[in-house]
Amino acid sequence: MGNGPVGTERVGTEHDGTELVGRLSESVLLQRALDDARSGAGGSTTVLRGDPGIGKTALLDWVAARAGRDGFTVLRAGGDEAGTGIAFGALHQVLRPLLEHVRALPRRQRAALESALGLCDPAFSDGLMVGASVLALLAEETRRCPVLVLVDDLHWVDSSSAAVLVFLRQRIADLPLALVGTSRPVGTSRPIGTSPAAGTSPAAGTSPAAGTSPAAGTSRPAGSVLEGWPAHLVDVGALSDHDSRALLRRRHPELAAATARRVLDEAAGNPLALTELPGRLEDEHRRGVVPLPERLPLGERLEALFAQGLRSLPAEATRALLRTALDGAGTGALPGPVPGRDRAERVLGPIEASGLARLDPTGRLVFRHSLVRSAVIAAASEADRRAAHRTLARRLRADDPRRLLHEASAAEGPDERLAARLQEAGTRMALRGGDAEGALLLDRAASLSSDAGDRVRRLTWAAVMSARGGRLAYAAKLVGELKRAPVPEDVAPLFAYAVVYVDQSHHVDFASSFSLLPTALAALTASGVLASGGCPGPAFGDLVEQVFFKLLLASVYTGDTRGWETLERYREYVSPAARLCHRAWADPPRTAHGAEAELRRMVAHRTARGETGHAWLLLWAATTVDGGDPDLWRLSGGEHAYATQGSVAKARCHQDFLRGRWNTAGDCLREAETAEELGYHCNALLFRHYHAHFLAGRGDERGLREARARIEPVARRARMRFVTDHLERLGALVALAHGRHEEAYTRLRGMMSPGDLPRGLSWFHLPFFDFVYAALRCGRRTEARAHVAAGQAARMGDISAHHAFLLAAATALTAGDDEAEAVGEADAAYAAACAVPGADQWVFDLARLRLAHGSRLLRQGRHTDAGDPLRAALTAFTRLGAAPWAEQCRSALRDADASPDSTAAGPAELTAQELRIARLVATGLTNKEVGAALHLSPRTVGAHLYRAFPKLGITSRAALARALPPGRSAGSPPGPAPSRRGS
Repeated sequence: MGNGPVGTERVGTEHDGTELVGRLSESVLLQRALDDARSGAGGSTTVLRGDPGIGKTALLDWVAARAGRDGFTVLRAGGDEAGTGIAFGALHQVLRPLLEHVRALPRRQRAALESALGLCDPAFSDGLMVGASVLALLAEETRRCPVLVLVDDLHWVDSSSAAVLVFLRQRIADLPLALVGTSRPVGTSRPIGTSPAAGTSPAAGTSPAAGTSPAAGTSRPAGSVLEGWPAHLVDVGALSDHDSRALLRRRHPELAAATARRVLDEAAGNPLALTELPGRLEDEHRRGVVPLPERLPLGERLEALFAQGLRSLPAEATRALLRTALDGAGTGALPGPVPGRDRAERVLGPIEASGLARLDPTGRLVFRHSLVRSAVIAAASEADRRAAHRTLARRLRADDPRRLLHEASAAEGPDERLAARLQEAGTRMALRGGDAEGALLLDRAASLSSDAGDRVRRLTWAAVMSARGGRLAYAAKLVGELKRAPVPEDVAPLFAYAVVYVDQSHHVDFASSFSLLPTALAALTASGVLASGGCPGPAFGDLVEQVFFKLLLASVYTGDTRGWETLERYREYVSPAARLCHRAWADPPRTAHGAEAELRRMVAHRTARGETGHAWLLLWAATTVDGGDPDLWRLSGGEHAYATQGSVAKARCHQDFLRGRWNTAGDCLREAETAEELGYHCNALLFRHYHAHFLAGRGDERGLREARARIEPVARRARMRFVTDHLERLGALVALAHGRHEEAYTRLRGMMSPGDLPRGLSWFHLPFFDFVYAALRCGRRTEARAHVAAGQAARMGDISAHHAFLLAAATALTAGDDEAEAVGEADAAYAAACAVPGADQWVFDLARLRLAHGSRLLRQGRHTDAGDPLRAALTAFTRLGAAPWAEQCRSALRDADASPDSTAAGPAELTAQELRIARLVATGLTNKEVGAALHLSPRTVGAHLYRAFPKLGITSRAALARALPPGRSAGSPPGPAPSRRGS
């Protein structure tokens, strides 16, 4: 039986190229990742996902050998159960060969990385600095040669390291770097071969109330597997029948045909079973002399098979294996010395002879497979495990965090002194950005607490940190446990925050937001208990700010007036960023004027100072004004925990729809699947709701109907008006796409009355233009004009650029009428709408405006003028995939006797007057200045520009100089252009 990775057949030596039995598609994909990195085509991230023993590590070994041969720098790390409690432990393994280059980083990046890796005294490190530091270090290495990063067993990688890896995944596309990881499928993170209780039970001697605290050597919460890792997942499945037979023949050529058939049948393509199971059979069984036993252990039973080999080992060898299995250093080295040659032979000889583990050339004791390690732990008694942890703790420095974990695992009962040390260590981890790992320590500290009140305080902090660290399912478990015990008054606000976080995000339930958060705000502002929540614990920013924001979320999503009334009472207690977020969402027609401008100032200030605080609040404020400031994305993108990245992803999905990036629609569903897997069910609902926008925009009635059937029941149970109202507006949008204007008006009329901008509809501007459009198409001009007048009276255009464009577009629809004397007024209004700064970024809305304008020109008999806006709209709708809207354009173009397929033609010929005006505007003159020079009104100048822009294929004044034909028009005024006097 060979010692290579299970599921492979190696050809040649260990260090040259290797060949795998089967795995053709996987090896081709991995080779392509190397080729892309080596050629400079770009970076990539791949996760090999499969059951234990399926051959994932063999694939890593294969790609590592190929990369080494091709001159890559190969960085490698592996997760293990014990290491889940060490923040940034796996990251330290990956970066170990590059640590000598850390000092070359800028000072702030160096300090953040050294703090995260424990190379200096801990200091607060935000996600942006740690992630950016690692990215900079890797980028510098890629200047020397391409880089391959390998991370085995991602399901055991500490959450902080995993979050940084996700952060890197989103930013390595332009680097010659390939990142490959392995993981088990979700739900298989507990050691194979153990019962559920074996991996999660508290240490013997702890009270039942202590809960089930994950500790070193036990499995992580199921929700933590592959947190936030929506990378290119490659499922490594069972070998085919042909490949299974080939592997079995290569490894066990002596098997009798009947035995081979039975093994193949039982193994079902699992390489570990194919390789290991025959070697455990008696010789008579292998040769087919005697019948095989009725049952052959497989899957979880296969690990129990490894444990049987432990019984024949001397006690000292068994203890050595157990200490090695429980060692959280991640080095694979045999913990502690084995003095004396005779004793070393007594310990190591039987171990190597058993085939369970071996010494590699560097002196490391390496298990043949991770399942062997799990079997060793599962086979040991609680007493033996505690004794091994005590031995390991004694061999580590007093300030080594691994020592504390081993001491915690060795504890037999309440130990307040140890609990306090665990709490302190958890605080330090949180300061370094390791909230998820800090939560595990706080949970363990709670289980060791001698006082019931201290236990609840620590568990409450553990729940909050878990939620903040992106481990929502774990937070939900802790909150459920806390609800069964009295909560001390001093920690009640923090408990309320934890309960609401879980209810909103995990259970999609907002009832507790209105019953708990007002009381929490009253207590916090009355007593001055802010950051600590009334008990010693890790700083969590301003708890008032966090509670305020959670209540704002609930109020926006449900429209519950109790929430808005409470927020109004406490808004003076929060930061300017939180107050901006509140006024942007509370009642925009009356409270949000200047919101986008204020947001830009705040973002610019934080960007200039390198501050990321309150980025999440600014992101939410930007969502209501449809802001897309690149600096804001950079501020928010630095945070790598899923809790933050989920918010960023939601904002991006909405912005992609508004700005016409409809090819990204599938991202919404992928993000929904990731959110669902991690327990963020509210996020999953919202991602699907944003995907429904793309369906509605494209006029996909069937798709929207199916999406609505999945989304609406959950939203209605949660009373999420934010979602149900949006769905009603999307139904109206589909009706407009298919020409059912009366249906669209009826749907929209249910949301707002003519001339009324209702409270409780924070995103009123989105259906505003739809309402006017539908009312006009139904012949309700009075209602349409009343609505426009309401928008103008509310100074809707002062809120944001998108609000300004939608108001201008609706104004253009209602300007004048189809009589000849009103033509100039209508043309000028359309020109003004198109001239709103940034109008061209609202691709779908601008296309609908052009369609409406072209249709109006047709009704006026101006067929030639109608062609340009209709063709521009057709081009946009075609690119968006909005087929029903594109067909409306084609139909109108046919009525105009213009070719609907001439959208690729060059700019139409400008009239003499249009060319004369365009040349003057291209010099930088305003409409007023051009009008003075040519004796025209500014409005007439604007109308001419509006007709000229589509002919030139442009959408802004800035593009005029490049688009104009060379030479001077015969009608241009002689002499120099008028001087620039300001607008």
